[in-house]
Amino acid sequence: MLDFFRYLIQVLLHLIFTPKIKMSNSLSVYIKSSVGNTLSVELDPKWDIRNLKEKIAPKLGLSPDDVKIIFAGKELMDCIVIEECDLGQQSILHAVKIRHIDKKQQNGDESDVEGSRPMNETLVDWQLTANERNNLEKNNDPEHGRAHFYVYCSHPCKKLRPGKLRVRCATCSSGAFTVDRDPQCWDDVLKEQKISGTCEECPEEGAPQFAKFFFKCSEHASQGEHEETVPLDLVKTNIRDVPCLACTEIKNPVLVFPCHEGHVTCLDCFQAYCISRLRDRQFWSHPELGYTLPCPAGCADSLIQEVHHFHLLTDEQYAMYQRFGAEEFVLQAGGVLCPQPGCGMGILAPEGCRKIHCAHGCEFVFCRQCRQGYHLGECSDVETDDTGQLGSNCQYNVDPVRASQARWDEATKAAIRVTTKPCPKCRTPTERSGGCMHMICTRPQCGFHWCWVCQTEWTRDCMGSHWFG
Repeated sequence: MLDFFRYLIQVLLHLIFTPKIKMSNSLSVYIKSSVGNTLSVELDPKWDIRNLKEKIAPKLGLSPDDVKIIFAGKELMDCIVIEECDLGQQSILHAVKIRHIDKKQQNGDESDVEGSRPMNETLVDWQLTANERNNLEKNNDPEHGRAHFYVYCSHPCKKLRPGKLRVRCATCSSGAFTVDRDPQCWDDVLKEQKISGTCEECPEEGAPQFAKFFFKCSEHASQGEHEETVPLDLVKTNIRDVPCLACTEIKNPVLVFPCHEGHVTCLDCFQAYCISRLRDRQFWSHPELGYTLPCPAGCADSLIQEVHHFHLLTDEQYAMYQRFGAEEFVLQAGGVLCPQPGCGMGILAPEGCRKIHCAHGCEFVFCRQCRQGYHLGECSDVETDDTGQLGSNCQYNVDPVRASQARWDEATKAAIRVTTKPCPKCRTPTERSGGCMHMICTRPQCGFHWCWVCQTEWTRDCMGSHWFG
């Protein structure tokens, strides 16, 4: 009995005096290894990647020096702090064993290894004074917000949300994939086999490996490695202060139509434009793009190609959009709509058949010509049927002066002509002529990695939010 009490006291003293590791704002993530194991890990955002490797390496049967951490198409170097990695709750990182060639590269001159420098490498700005750094931060107008990619999150948000760009192997769908270069435009992301890279798990050794980009909603915890949302490439952060085509107010975000002029409208006016066209049955039924709209200024070749942009409508309005789109498809295919009130069932009947039976709807039997109950003989009063012309005209009144001011591309050209941006580290004036937002100072003594949009050091948040636009 005495031994028992002595043991109990020792346990209590151990619990009282043993130092406790307190993790403020702990981050719960999953680490997926190359052998298929998945570890659930609680991280302190103040840790660096080296701390993470030391924590998970024993569980993988490896030493920290033998582990490579990959996230969003880039290898995370030991010096990177976790809170700089733009990780959300339940994000998935990939831990792979470093190959022999990787070790050789790490021991050699890293400047000679393509892609060895991470885009968010922590660099200390020694050349700027504290006051100069504070002025740079103050010049970032908080009302503009951060530039983002935008997505439609169908679950659980069911609305427009900022999105994060992610990447996986196009062949085996593994997230343990590093890209050879940054994406520079939407085509690099939306089209296949545009950017190559290296997959750590791809079974097809020697075959070309390409990146497959996708987007996740940034407003909720990750729902798994294969969670995807639909990118709305026409919705942009209005960092250029372009006025709306309709109301002339400067709002954020905005929708930029895919016309040559790049006309801009705020989301409220875009919604009003859609509803006006819906009520007048003036959407276009395109054989490839579906039920869509062009630029309201009447620009050629300006149809919205990604119809998920119409999710910017309310649920009731979007249901109307879907119903009218289905009806237009039936009419374009030579079908008819049931005239019975409250039905409207689309019916594809043989050409020349007068007697139409709404078999899968209200069971109404009607005449194809006059839309009345079926009868023998000639129709007494045949109404002109112009429903087949729905969507044939989409003219919309727009003030030409407002249209000339609400042009996204012209705002960009003016900004480039009037201003350049200095390197945040050495203040060397820089003009961006194209490519992605990841800038590298061309001054040999500097070489600072910075973001053209934020005008601060390039981080993984910049990569995920506005890598190429």
